[in-house]
Amino acid sequence: MKTPRELWDEYRRLLVRIDAVGLALDVSRMDLDGKWLDKMAPLVTRAYDEMDLVERGEKVNSDEDRMVGHYWLRDPARAPSPELSEEIETTVTHVQRFARDVHTGRLKGQKGRPFAHVLVVGIGGSALGPELVADALGGLDGPDKLLAHFIDNTDPDGIARVFRSLEGELDRTMTVVISKSGGTKETRNGMLEAEARYHRAGLNFGEHAVAVTGEGSALDKYAVDTGWITRFPMWDWVGGRTSELSAVGLLPAALQGIDVRGLLDGARAVDEVTRVRTSSPLSNPAMALALAWHFAGEGRGKKDMVILPYKDRLCLMSRYLQQLVMESLGKERDRHGEVVHQGIAVYGNKGSTDQHAYVQQLRDGVNNFFATFIEVLKDVGGQEMSLAVESDVTSGDYLSGFFQGTRRALYEGGRGSITITLGDVSARTVGALIALYERAVGFYAGLVGINAYHQPGVEAGKKAAAIVLDVQHRVLNHLRARVNAEAQTVDQIADALKTPDEIETLFKVLEHLAANPDHGVTRSAGDTPFNARYAAAK
Repeated sequence: MKTPRELWDEYRRLLVRIDAVGLALDVSRMDLDGKWLDKMAPLVTRAYDEMDLVERGEKVNSDEDRMVGHYWLRDPARAPSPELSEEIETTVTHVQRFARDVHTGRLKGQKGRPFAHVLVVGIGGSALGPELVADALGGLDGPDKLLAHFIDNTDPDGIARVFRSLEGELDRTMTVVISKSGGTKETRNGMLEAEARYHRAGLNFGEHAVAVTGEGSALDKYAVDTGWITRFPMWDWVGGRTSELSAVGLLPAALQGIDVRGLLDGARAVDEVTRVRTSSPLSNPAMALALAWHFAGEGRGKKDMVILPYKDRLCLMSRYLQQLVMESLGKERDRHGEVVHQGIAVYGNKGSTDQHAYVQQLRDGVNNFFATFIEVLKDVGGQEMSLAVESDVTSGDYLSGFFQGTRRALYEGGRGSITITLGDVSARTVGALIALYERAVGFYAGLVGINAYHQPGVEAGKKAAAIVLDVQHRVLNHLRARVNAEAQTVDQIADALKTPDEIETLFKVLEHLAANPDHGVTRSAGDTPFNARYAAAK
């Protein structure tokens, strides 16, 4: 462990600033080894080369034969064709103009009342980014133009909870449905639940609905056929987890009243710095992040990434990064098809809440992580001041003290940490954070030789879910065909359906069906849970 003076010298040597957005990165507490860095030089070059291919428009998403173009969203001039550049800029203009029409009351709900709420229906990248931005920037400069609500799961209770908060306000609620293909089941289910509630309230859903989707998708066609207000594009060259700065994130943000040009400007400023090949890779903040992750986990994700923002507005950063990092880097095979089982686990909450929760284990427990602190210098927005809770000590001073104290305690305990410092929380700094992590994830993938831009494991989960629903259809048909017969155990039903290999799935399906009134399945208890009997209600 270095002495305080050595740490100060290391901090001054390694601190990287992006002054255009008031962001600084410090990896001095990671104790990066100089000889190791020299050995990493060929991999750094490879990562830069691969990033050049991405930005030039090569089809690096090889599974789907697609380009990966989220970097063009904030700098359309870099897109590989003038037509694409124009389409990106036109979409941003359309988003802003549409939001302005809503805010001024030019566009109203069916009953003629101005919109006061925006309900976003999506999942994964179609929800996590918009939720992060809504929470981070909502109410920052005064009351939101529209209050933001989210349906981001196919949980009926969660959906009902959202609609209870909109009781009596549906005619003033604009629903934005986000799905590239229109076939994502969770989003489709949320849309159908929303549509049914509008209809029960005597409202035409289409007069309150907007789609963000791929041209010609199932959702696109449905929106046209049922007369939705408008549609915005969701391009196949933008992955869900990197879509926040497309219409996916910009439309909800603009409707809420957030400065979407500020988001784009902040991201572009970071891109301008992080795309540059510096003489020392640690002078490039995104490459420095990627190298720190590699060093901590020995290039195999052996340590988890703990995200600790010392700012309530950034509380959702860890959830957002879970998808961006884990879906991008969690891969079974490398680019050559070799089994490598790559990835970095991400979790976190916020400071100083964590000091009363899991920081105890971080400090004294198993050393299987590295921390990333996000420090924000400005305590409160505008001219508002933090309350002095003691002589010359404010609530914000305490927050800063807790951050610095935890950082010091972790280092003294042999735990590495990274610190990202922001001047404030604003549209520009949130856009900058998003861009920094997007680039770092791309660089890390280049360092370890994997494809960051596909997600075969997600598709495997969807296929497995389809098997479960097929079992459900079969068991319901079986029970309904013998509605007047004696109830059966799971073993008897499995024998009848000739599904011995799916008996556990069958048991779980039956228990779920019996717990809910939707399908009319009853359950009679047995001497063990596995001897319970099931039947279709008469």
